[in-house]
Amino acid sequence: MNPAQLAAPLDSLLVDAALGPVRRFLPDLSTAKWAVSLARKPRQTARRLTDLGAEAGRIVAGSSTLEPRRGDRRFADDGWTDNPLLKRLVQLYLAGGRTVEQLVADAELDPRDRKRVRFLLENLVEAFSPSNVPLVNPASAKAVIDTAGLSLVRGGTQLVKDLAASPRVPEMVDASGFELGSNVAATPGAVVFRNELLELIQYAPQADEVYEVPVLIVPPTINKFYAIDLAPERSLVEFSVRQGRQMFVISWRNPDARHAGWDFDTYVGAILDALAAVEEVTGTDRTVLAGICSGGILASMTAAYLAGIGREDRLAAVCLAVTVIDNHDAGTVSAITDPRLATLAKQRSARKGYLDGRSLAEVFAWLRPGDLIWNYWVNNYLLGKRPPAFDILFWNADTTRMTAGLHADFVDMAVGNSLTRAGAITVLGVPIDLGKITVDSYVAAGIADHITPWEACFKTTSLFGGTTRFVLSTSGHIAALVNPPGNPKATFHSNDDPTSDPKAWLKGAETHQGSWWPDVAAWLDERCGELVPAPKELGTLTHPVLAEAPGTYVFDK
Repeated sequence: MNPAQLAAPLDSLLVDAALGPVRRFLPDLSTAKWAVSLARKPRQTARRLTDLGAEAGRIVAGSSTLEPRRGDRRFADDGWTDNPLLKRLVQLYLAGGRTVEQLVADAELDPRDRKRVRFLLENLVEAFSPSNVPLVNPASAKAVIDTAGLSLVRGGTQLVKDLAASPRVPEMVDASGFELGSNVAATPGAVVFRNELLELIQYAPQADEVYEVPVLIVPPTINKFYAIDLAPERSLVEFSVRQGRQMFVISWRNPDARHAGWDFDTYVGAILDALAAVEEVTGTDRTVLAGICSGGILASMTAAYLAGIGREDRLAAVCLAVTVIDNHDAGTVSAITDPRLATLAKQRSARKGYLDGRSLAEVFAWLRPGDLIWNYWVNNYLLGKRPPAFDILFWNADTTRMTAGLHADFVDMAVGNSLTRAGAITVLGVPIDLGKITVDSYVAAGIADHITPWEACFKTTSLFGGTTRFVLSTSGHIAALVNPPGNPKATFHSNDDPTSDPKAWLKGAETHQGSWWPDVAAWLDERCGELVPAPKELGTLTHPVLAEAPGTYVFDK
């Protein structure tokens, strides 16, 4: 399955996070339609099964040419090819998987049902891989011999531990070597404003001169803000301040049941408070408002609110990264969600007062089971090893909760695709019309993003009223953000010719070597005013330093 098929809009994922991912692995009406469709084509179905039988015969005879695709890590061990029994087992598995793909393609299903069936069957095929079976996997057998069985003991102990608490997926990172403020979220700065919802971090300048127009970044409302300040030399914030950018980032509070009523109005109001603080601290009357993922949705609504009250003059530009606003046909999970399930999801989070971020992490993991479930299943349980120490996975495991009110608003917005219709959503008493946003905008997406598909991100270019530059990074959801210059494999696409068709845009796009960070920096240089002397101190008398970066809210569990 390619990334576009796997991709799922964040807001639809919020339904699964509340109801749990297990329901997506059970046969349903779409599965029944698939079976009926195959039954109506008995000859074609019989031919597929006959072909499978013939291939099985060749496998047993040793004449089959089936082999894993290049780069399939599951079968990288030489034992899969050197041992004739294991080789045949892999070939039978591959033949069965190929037949399943063919039977799904043969069925006459609408796109929604096809996505549902494909998701179910491909997850089952992934689960039945012989590489997931203890001792059958040659690496597992070698580990048992080398450790006198301790590898399976350690793996079994870890399995029991992982199943005992959410998220019930294999542990993905060794977090022991990471420390907030030291080797992650380490760019120097200070909290200069705090309210019940957020802390506003102002980052210390790292240049003698700075652009007079500051940038305020609204991070996602799940996980912590520091994906954009991940580690030294891998931090978008660090890169930006070195370019002379005045950087401000919101750090959301990790809410609990007491904050169940916080909703769109509450969060947009908090962003407006942060914007006012940025204006007071910098002494400027215009700010670039940026947002990431769900934070990008909130930033877009904030910009539309300001346009709706005639105060868009407070914005110099809008920047969005990996943000889906138009949810129409936006991926696998959107096909699996319906209004009835959305209602159940809202009811469940309302009873608790919040949506637990660990539940959402579990849903995210099952979108890419090969990489995020079975890979660690083998490493942790079959081999008895610790997972790697990786900063992105450390951030990914640092989950937060989402208030029931915000969860309900996001789900309603997704099901109704409301932000695409002028006036369908009202925030702080003002109808939201994204078309009234006339300042220039910069939109970035990742071509391999499995959470916010780039085609859906691209639709934003026709929703805003101003001129939009869209860039497409050759990376995934978080890798699109953690994309520092210097990576020889990094590229991005751009195309300034106007079109509403993402495929046509990509076909005509120019490919650039390197990261898109310098591209957005150059774009911002044209919209951030003149260079002025960098401030000697952070904050002001009205907004004094309250804590050193990364603040206090980031430590909330």
